[in-house]
Amino acid sequence: MSKLPESHRFVDLSDYGRPLARVIAAQLKESKFTPIHVTWGFLLSGLIAVFCILNEFYIFASFFLLLKSVLDAADGELARVSNTPSYVGRYFDSIADIILNFLILIAVYTISKSSLFSAFAAFIGIQLQGTLYNYYYVILRNKLDGDTTSRIFEHKEPRAFEGEQQKNVKILFHIYKALYSGFDKLIFKLDRNATTGAAFPNWFMTLISTMGLGFQLLLISVFLVLGFKEFIIPLFIVYTTLIFVFVGIRKVLLP
Repeated sequence: MSKLPESHRFVDLSDYGRPLARVIAAQLKESKFTPIHVTWGFLLSGLIAVFCILNEFYIFASFFLLLKSVLDAADGELARVSNTPSYVGRYFDSIADIILNFLILIAVYTISKSSLFSAFAAFIGIQLQGTLYNYYYVILRNKLDGDTTSRIFEHKEPRAFEGEQQKNVKILFHIYKALYSGFDKLIFKLDRNATTGAAFPNWFMTLISTMGLGFQLLLISVFLVLGFKEFIIPLFIVYTTLIFVFVGIRKVLLP
């Protein structure tokens, strides 16, 4: 089940794990495994990848980073095919992502010649990149009546879906808001009018998908395997500047 109508399905370079994720979701649909279990799985996979990076097992690290991307897509796919949307799952997924992003970059800092300040700058950059991608993607999905579990703005605690407890939604919502609201506000200030106008064309969304978390993890994996560990942190710092390029393209060509 796609998040978008067929005419608006773009080549998502950060979502290469989706085909395998659908297979996993189909296999788990009738089992006792829930999307939350799968999210725990990608969190564990990410932690194993961090361990492998620190111990310089780069091929294994790359495997578990890519497995994390697959499982990150599989939890949402399982929620869709089993018709069990969940705000608990949505917030837990995002909280796990930001924790892993931080730990992965700290691990890369530890094995490379980068400074701690550069590692932190790269972390901020990765989060801003992912926020821009999610901002445009959620806008597109909402315009086209797609999956609306994710919202453009997370200002208000949502009402829990059937089967989940409101207190759990509340706790995770406030953790999510504390971790992400700063990035959301900054991206919104850069392009506050993105919600108006026509739906974004497919070519634009493909460009933006290079800022998605899956693509970021793919780059880290490739650089680790090729022995370019010293370039990972500088890459993401420099790549962050393209946020202004993509926002400029949106404002000039897609007003």
